[in-house]
Amino acid sequence: MLANFTSDPGNAVTLTPLTRDELPGFLLGAAEHERNWLKATGFTAKPGKTALLPRPDGSLGGVLVGVERDDPLWALASLPERLPEGSYRLAADWDAAATTQAALGWALGTYGFSRYKSRKPSPAMLVWPERADRGTVERLARGIFLARDLINTPAEDMGPAEMAAAAQALAERSGARCTVIAGDALLAANYPTIHAVGRASARPPCLIDLRWGDEGAPKVTLVGKGVAFDTGGLDIKGAGNMRLMKKDMGGAAIMMGLAGALMEANLPIRLRLLVPAVENAISANAIRPLDVVKTRSGKTVEIGNTDAEGRLILCDALTEANSETPALILDCATLTGAARVALGPDLPALFSNDDALADGLLRAGIAQADPLWRLPLWQPYRKLIDSKVADLNNVSESPFAGAIVAALYLAEFVSSATPWAHLDVMAWNGSARPGRPEGGEAIGLRALYEYIRGRFG
Repeated sequence: MLANFTSDPGNAVTLTPLTRDELPGFLLGAAEHERNWLKATGFTAKPGKTALLPRPDGSLGGVLVGVERDDPLWALASLPERLPEGSYRLAADWDAAATTQAALGWALGTYGFSRYKSRKPSPAMLVWPERADRGTVERLARGIFLARDLINTPAEDMGPAEMAAAAQALAERSGARCTVIAGDALLAANYPTIHAVGRASARPPCLIDLRWGDEGAPKVTLVGKGVAFDTGGLDIKGAGNMRLMKKDMGGAAIMMGLAGALMEANLPIRLRLLVPAVENAISANAIRPLDVVKTRSGKTVEIGNTDAEGRLILCDALTEANSETPALILDCATLTGAARVALGPDLPALFSNDDALADGLLRAGIAQADPLWRLPLWQPYRKLIDSKVADLNNVSESPFAGAIVAALYLAEFVSSATPWAHLDVMAWNGSARPGRPEGGEAIGLRALYEYIRGRFG
């Protein structure tokens, strides 16, 4: 059970969300001392603003919170930290979907990363709203909290082995099976590009492989980029660009959180999670610019830039994912700065080889207030990653269309007959907002969950 929720209404204080248009109607039915108080305090139901309504004896009689009409998810997210200690009962005539989103927003507003610094728990408790889907709220909150915790953990404590341990712990909780291929065993198992990227680190690279569900059910395969820290390799990043690179395993974290939520939901799918986990470090045996590596698929890749390592480790994992011809492959990666330049930090770039899949993901994102934005797999740009000495290059020499070029590279390792979508995400909140503290973020997780649940559930 999540903290900051209770099933006991007891002496819960009424919590009433209001839009600006709804405030006059509320005032008509309010007691005179409440109207006088709201006038004196200047409460206008501006979104995010609250008013504590006193009883005549001075005790707390109710709470009003200003909300947007079409944004229930974040309506309550700031309140767990702001309200006085006690329990609160939501008084809103919202449908089940909106009530579930509001409860999830409350849950997300209780998150704090406390591994290294103690944190006072949020004092306020929400009585479970009757119309809320409690299971969905708990599954998604736990998945998002897991992803945030993994991303927020510094690279010193979240290397490839620690990512593998997190996946194994998830498997144990969920009745899944998890295997890990590490170090030189990657070469014996034919994962050469994962090994090539990670071999320069003192912490061996690995491939994490989690499987769950009935083998006869539709196969859904998730792939997450797990770069524990990205120096850029020999094409070393500048200090400003390297500072946040503990989050370069954000795709892996998001897919682990998603896998946990899907398994908790007990969906009728055969789930597989593949995480190539490496540290892109610098040492005498680091891959070099213009080296040529052979991938699991047999294709050869010229290394145009060692800082484009994410697509290298993903191509081996995608080749393995595609080998089972699943019903669906989804990958998630903090892959390019170009996607952030185009769409900003909050809007993941979506690429897909299947229009129906892309449309479904876009609709799911809108429904869950977790929007995605589709960019094209523009085939005329494919020539930008041609190589004179190998089957393809891992980068283009052109400064344009970086996110599209990266996605075209990944598409080389997935059959056109296999429905596949790629999310290029930031996985980080640069500043704090209600329910979204500064730090790691599971961007896209709710959209992917909603699509898979709707399609296979």
